Parts: sequence; C-alpha cells; structure tokens
Amino acid sequence: MEKILIYLFIGIAVVVFFYIFYKMINRLIVNSITGLVLLFILKYVFMIDIPINLVTLAVTALFGLGGVGSLLILKIGNMI
Repeated sequence: MEKILIYLFIGIAVVVFFYIFYKMINRLIVNSITGLVLLFILKYVFMIDIPINLVTLAVTALFGLGGVGSLLILKIGNMI
C-alpha cells in the first residue's frame, strides 16, 4: 500500500512538473513571436530604422516585447 502511494505521489509530481514546464515554454514562444512580429512592424510599417541582424534578432527572440522596447529606446537615443 505504501508503494502505491509513493508511486502515485511521484506520478503527480512529474505531471505537475511537465505542466509548469509546458506553460513556461509556451509563454516564452508566444512572447518571442510577438516580439519578432513587432520588430518587423516597426521596421517595415513605421519605417523606424532598427537594423535587423543576428544581435537584434537574438535580443528580440530571448526577451520578446521587452527586447523590442529596449532596442527602440536605444534607437531613439542614437545608440544603435
């Protein structure tokens, strides 16, 4: 009986872990895609001259909307 409870507890812990991991990865992917879309909208619709290179894409993919906001502030301050 004790083994069944231990296995049940371990199974529930694994399911909870994977659920939390899935939610975090899902949020990261959505935030990255939103940031990349906003970067291209700023570049091609609003004609803001943010260079699109490996560094700006990496910042946007890792930090999402916050990364795009940081790049926009750097562009307004003539730092990029």
